[in-house]
Amino acid sequence: MLVRHLETGLVALLLVIGLVLSLRTNTFFTPVNLFNILRSLSWIAVAAFGEALVLIIGGIDLSVGATMALAGMVSALALQSGADAVVAVGAGLLAAGLVGLINGSVISMVKLPPFIVTLTTMSMVRGLVFGLARGWPLRDLPEGYRWLGQFDVGLGAWPIPMPVLIMLGLALLVTLLLRQTVLGRYIYALGRSEPALVASGVDVELIRRVVYTLSSVLAGIGGIMMTARLGVAAPTAATGYELDIIAAAIVGGVSLFGSQGNILGVLLGALLMQMLRSGAVLLGFPVYWQQAAMGLLILAAIIVDRRRRHIVEGT
Repeated sequence: MLVRHLETGLVALLLVIGLVLSLRTNTFFTPVNLFNILRSLSWIAVAAFGEALVLIIGGIDLSVGATMALAGMVSALALQSGADAVVAVGAGLLAAGLVGLINGSVISMVKLPPFIVTLTTMSMVRGLVFGLARGWPLRDLPEGYRWLGQFDVGLGAWPIPMPVLIMLGLALLVTLLLRQTVLGRYIYALGRSEPALVASGVDVELIRRVVYTLSSVLAGIGGIMMTARLGVAAPTAATGYELDIIAAAIVGGVSLFGSQGNILGVLLGALLMQMLRSGAVLLGFPVYWQQAAMGLLILAAIIVDRRRRHIVEGT
């Protein structure tokens, strides 16, 4: 019930913000601007889907931004070596998946806090990306690859960007994973009570490795979408995106304490953040105030999450 109230509140807030911006500006409620907003949030939202899975089991993944850059860089290097777009995308996703597998395995075997493990991985992966690129961006990516980020599916005056379709398709798949599969039930149960899951004979360490691998694969998809859109694979790509990705999940109702959240909420959270950014630009707010406003939004979401947790626990 609380989750439904949160989603309803997010939708209402989005409508209010959209109405205010449409009245204050002449360019907000236009097809070009609306689809630019959706395109810009697509790779953040896709990575946030994976981050949500990690948060639901009670973990955190700080390496998602670096993983996005790694997937984009590996796919670009594969293209430069003569591989076609399909092989290049597969190579990028394989590299991303290995990052998640390492994260999940180290957390499971060494029993270190996820914050420490993924913070270390973030630094290592970012260094690897710079090493692979030798500090320079890779340009002139082929059209067949850029199609993933730049192509629009024509629907009259409202052509839908390919990244938006990919985002919506993945949102549906991850939602089905959480709601309709045994793994999804285990993911929520792991965040709620790991000892109870262990007592029932479930291999919780396997679930943890799978979840962190899925998180990195989804981050890799987001990184490839971003790289295809820009047409450039840069070693600095997605720097600082960790905060945006985690914030989209938290604002969307995924609990920092585990076991709560869904993908629709994450999608709405990402949309809210991107609408606020777009509105701030259209209204001429300075960049530093925009960052401060985003920080306040994240703090408010954490406070709401904490309060909701107390209500659920009856404290």
